[in-house]
Amino acid sequence: MNNQSQILTVKEKVGYSLGDLAANLVFQTMVTFIAYYYTDVYKLEASTAQWVIATCGIIGGVLFAPVMGVIADRTRTRWGRYRPWILWTSVPFGVMVLLTFTTPDVSYEMKVVYAFATYLALVTLYTANNLPYSSLSGVLTGNMSQRNSLSAYRFVAVMVAQFVVQVLLRPVVLILGDGNEAVGFEKIMMIFAIVGVIFFLITFFTTRERVIEKPNETSSIAQDAGDLMKNLPWIILLFVTVLVFTNLALKGGTYVYYFKYYAGQAALAEFLSDIGFTGMIAGIQEVWPNFKWPEAPDASAFGLFNGAGIILMIVGIGFARPLADRFGKRNVYGIGLFLSTLPLLAFMAIPRDAIGVMFVAQILHGFFYGITIPLLWAMTADVADYSEWRNHRRATGIIFSAMILGLKGGLTLGGTLVVAILAAYGYEAGQAEQSDESILGIRLMMSLYASIPFLIACGLLFFYRINKSVENQIEKELGDRRNQPMPEPDEPTV
Repeated sequence: MNNQSQILTVKEKVGYSLGDLAANLVFQTMVTFIAYYYTDVYKLEASTAQWVIATCGIIGGVLFAPVMGVIADRTRTRWGRYRPWILWTSVPFGVMVLLTFTTPDVSYEMKVVYAFATYLALVTLYTANNLPYSSLSGVLTGNMSQRNSLSAYRFVAVMVAQFVVQVLLRPVVLILGDGNEAVGFEKIMMIFAIVGVIFFLITFFTTRERVIEKPNETSSIAQDAGDLMKNLPWIILLFVTVLVFTNLALKGGTYVYYFKYYAGQAALAEFLSDIGFTGMIAGIQEVWPNFKWPEAPDASAFGLFNGAGIILMIVGIGFARPLADRFGKRNVYGIGLFLSTLPLLAFMAIPRDAIGVMFVAQILHGFFYGITIPLLWAMTADVADYSEWRNHRRATGIIFSAMILGLKGGLTLGGTLVVAILAAYGYEAGQAEQSDESILGIRLMMSLYASIPFLIACGLLFFYRINKSVENQIEKELGDRRNQPMPEPDEPTV
């Protein structure tokens, strides 16, 4: 394998990253708003929303992920194995994004049926699109330093999507819907769907698969499954992924409730005035009288809070590649994950009027978590190399199915826990004031409950074998192996 041929151009890195931006406009919306959307906008009972999120996530994400991995690994086209799936799923995925966030004017029973059918289709199409997309990163290049660079590019794109969703989406929903959140969600998700289709097409046309399997490296489904069961790094990374995305869904899904019901509204208004935000909005409205902005301070503070964390996440992402190149992905990932947990635990002790302290905790959490963001996906590509290194067979799709299975499993578990914990603590959707018990549940989700998955994941990484020295060994030996000439057709294969 010519090492120079494994160098990715900036055009290819940017083109690939746009696919993550497209997917994350939807994914971040599900992480942050799906529980809120179904309970407070779509008007499902919490127990029904819990059932829809859990069932669709398990079927369309957890159970379908390994099936999609097997299908993708066995896809053979002139475009490669994984690229065509980005093309084939782009339009159907966009259509389901719009339909899922449309509130039909039908009976409650039909709304439940509609929610189940559309969310199941959306989660399934997300898996069919995102698993091949993620697998593509493992075959764009065999150079591990280039993978670290690619991961940094793609997760800057992820942070852009996260910024758009977590900072701007709720105010924009209120603006587009003129206060009607159901209408606002329909309009903004139509925009996301159109942008997503365009970006997926750009990803397809700007990338190419470089790591190509040799004819003697093909394997059966049974062999792939057997390889996975013996691949301890894959097993560990699967559980780590479940835990990380459980945290993201649990924590992200709680923010909107935290600012709406726990943070002091008068303190929020004072904080927004002190930092100049209220004056800025007033200045814009003087120049542009038709500019509308939500008057509720929790909507603005919620966006700024997420924005502060995201900006520091982007800063953290910038440290990921140099630290990983020097110390190895595993070590940097584990330490970053642990340090990011400490500010989460602090939220339990923050008074409802200490808005500035809330922001400082979010900034610290965002920076340390940002360091870890690109590394999980790059580690998954390393696990695919580890499997090929040990077994002389490459099964990138089924390896990456661990990531998607874990991602969807964690998203499903975390989203389900949000509505389950709210119900357990007596939350009543639509009520302006919540009981002390409900508010306690919201605070625990924001801090203690969200921290537990991260801490367990840190412990599991002690058993992850692919450290810096093993990374270097795998890269060298696979490079030498791939440079060996293929046997002639009439030559016996050893």
